[in-house]
Amino acid sequence: MLLKHYFVEKIAHSSYMLAGNNTCAVIDPRRDADIYIEDARKLGVRITHIIETHLHADFISGHIDLAHKTGARIYAPASGKCTFDHEPVSEGDNIVIEDMELNVIETPGHTPEHVCYIIKDLSRADEPVGIFTGDTLFVGDVGRPDLFPDIAQELAGKLYHSLHDKILKLPDYCEVYPAHGAGSLCGRAMGAKWRSTIGFERKFNEALQIKDKEWFIKSLTSDMPPAPDHFSRCSDINRKGPVMIKDMPELEELKPSEFLNKITYGGYTVLDTRSYDCFASHHIQGSWHIDVGGNFPTFAGWVIPPESRLLLVSANMEQAQTAARRARRTGIDHIEGFLDGAMFAWAVAGQKTASIGQISSEELYQKTCGSSQFTLIDVRSPKEFEDNHIEGAVNIPAPDLRERHKELKKDDIYVLICSTGHRSSLSASILKMHGFENVYNVAGGMSGYGAAGYIKKCKVCENPHGSRSFSKIEKKF
Repeated sequence: MLLKHYFVEKIAHSSYMLAGNNTCAVIDPRRDADIYIEDARKLGVRITHIIETHLHADFISGHIDLAHKTGARIYAPASGKCTFDHEPVSEGDNIVIEDMELNVIETPGHTPEHVCYIIKDLSRADEPVGIFTGDTLFVGDVGRPDLFPDIAQELAGKLYHSLHDKILKLPDYCEVYPAHGAGSLCGRAMGAKWRSTIGFERKFNEALQIKDKEWFIKSLTSDMPPAPDHFSRCSDINRKGPVMIKDMPELEELKPSEFLNKITYGGYTVLDTRSYDCFASHHIQGSWHIDVGGNFPTFAGWVIPPESRLLLVSANMEQAQTAARRARRTGIDHIEGFLDGAMFAWAVAGQKTASIGQISSEELYQKTCGSSQFTLIDVRSPKEFEDNHIEGAVNIPAPDLRERHKELKKDDIYVLICSTGHRSSLSASILKMHGFENVYNVAGGMSGYGAAGYIKKCKVCENPHGSRSFSKIEKKF
């Protein structure tokens, strides 16, 4: 038995290859699935099984692409009612791959249809060696049940039983292979390690210390981080089977005149993926800005209307291809071209540009101490803002500005801040596209402001490998 782990940064997604001598399975595959095919070839094995723990909400799975390219059979929860060709599995089913056996247990809670797979290496013993937990049990956390608000309480109760009556019945030495790690919004406070053991989680996972079911339900249905927009779309896309990458348009290199023509007459939307300092210097008026160096896939799925036909402004072709690949992971599929020569070519062609002022930490401090009239908008999450913020700042999370810009007066001066400058630049682009002119971004964000000594550092900034929400379960639970 050979277990290989794959990790997709930004969405913090873990998938696995489980290989024998001649064949292998891929568990919870990423959308750009060629990596599994290449590794199977290197190992001299054939991909025969594609196994899903649940209908993923935070990313588009690669099950359809992988099955098309390999001929492997897809196994998915029967209660998910998937409409593509697959083998439905439910409690008590077994999947045998050479001398390995996967035992299916139904573990609803994070989603209604969730299953886990207990793996046995029969060449060594008839005892479980590990469990693919999907989004039921993480390192240091458990799956959030609030992605289905109408049944969140019911799912939280089911999650309690899935954990305590099934998963925690496994031996302490049994390894835990989750589908996500720190940085994912499928939980609240995941650890950065990609695997653990039942015994360690039983003893140190905070959510598992809550023995009272009612307190457990309360803790998992209150004070949770916000769920991005694409979470409500991806599950259904995965149920029906996503469009295959081979059927998507190739990225077209567009000269400035061609680019302008598509914007003006073709109904295209511009998404600028360059660094926020480049975007601020000059960009095409009305562009969205999501820095490819930040959490690009999550915010693309969160704020970009999924039906938008997109053209990219990127530093180069490689960055455009990277952005397209990452956007597709969260269901943003209609990316059809990019600006050849980037903004240099656009400027040389004499086309109109816009800009956004950048403010350093020192400048912001001087403004807060002086008599300048402006509104400081902190666009981080409510929990980040609650932990630490500049006095007088107004908290409007970046995605909320798509609607809450209506609360603001267009003639006022707005300074935007987040933890580094990425989300605040996205926020600035949202305000600019709605006609706000006096908009400034704080370069370096709260990280820079804290490093300059003007305020204590936020927990997220101090722990770059940890949870993005850092919420902890209160001890009273």
